Amino acid sequence: MQDLTDASDEEVATERTRVATEGVGARLLSLQAPDGRWGGAAWNRGWDSTMHVLSLLREMGLDPESSEARRAVGLVRDHVTWKGCGPQEADDNPFFAGEVEPCINGQVAASGAYFGQDVRSIVDRLLSEQLVDGGWNCEAPNGSMRSSFNTTICVLEALLEYEQANGGNPLLTAARLRGQEYLLERRLFHRRSTGEVIERDRMSDAAWTRFAFPTWWHYDVLRGLEYLRRAGVAPDERVAEAIDLVVSKRDSEGLWPLETRYPGKMLVETDEGEGQPSRWNTLRALRVLDWYAARD
Repeated sequence: MQDLTDASDEEVATERTRVATEGVGARLLSLQAPDGRWGGAAWNRGWDSTMHVLSLLREMGLDPESSEARRAVGLVRDHVTWKGCGPQEADDNPFFAGEVEPCINGQVAASGAYFGQDVRSIVDRLLSEQLVDGGWNCEAPNGSMRSSFNTTICVLEALLEYEQANGGNPLLTAARLRGQEYLLERRLFHRRSTGEVIERDRMSDAAWTRFAFPTWWHYDVLRGLEYLRRAGVAPDERVAEAIDLVVSKRDSEGLWPLETRYPGKMLVETDEGEGQPSRWNTLRALRVLDWYAARD
């Protein structure tokens, strides 16, 4: 309604109230433990943790001002820490203070900014961790000087969410623009050095040309395009091949499939399964194509 059918603000707001009380959003909220956690952890590798659920609720448009959101996020803010979920140095950190890895901190900050929480300490840390090439990499403390698409997209989404919620400042905006240029210089899925298509991610072996939802920490071409759309970037020839890739995946019914699912536990299913038409990928693809079509 908001992005494709030009519904009025009032219609969108009325529909949005249902996220907290019906369907997947309501189910996710009902699974929160009294201590504020989902999955018994701030973060885990099972993708059913507090961080992952808050990311899903943000994607689904849960109204941050709703009583349901305020209660759930308040429990997280007041009770959830990183104890047992990351390096010991972060054990006592409140959830919205984050831990140490920029890919995780980016996801925490994106949800925190969306839900009106103070994530300035995370944002400041992310700004200090930007690499010379414009992006970010969780392996930088281990000596990596080259950025990672996976980490960079998580950080970019966080900086954009924070900027939209709190207003920009020159330092933050400049860092975000350098980061998005990192993606554009590589045409979203090419090596800058050789120009060749990056077929698979070195860390996870995931194919960036296959679209998943939820994406969690993984990068893919559709996720990159979605960021550029939300950031209001004027599309140019550097995104044309990525757009062609999105168009090529549309089926005869005008829908896009869920091409892949990352291993882990989904607390609530958001689509009909891998290989089936996906409401989420279809929505995201149509939004991107509308953004590109309006470039002139």
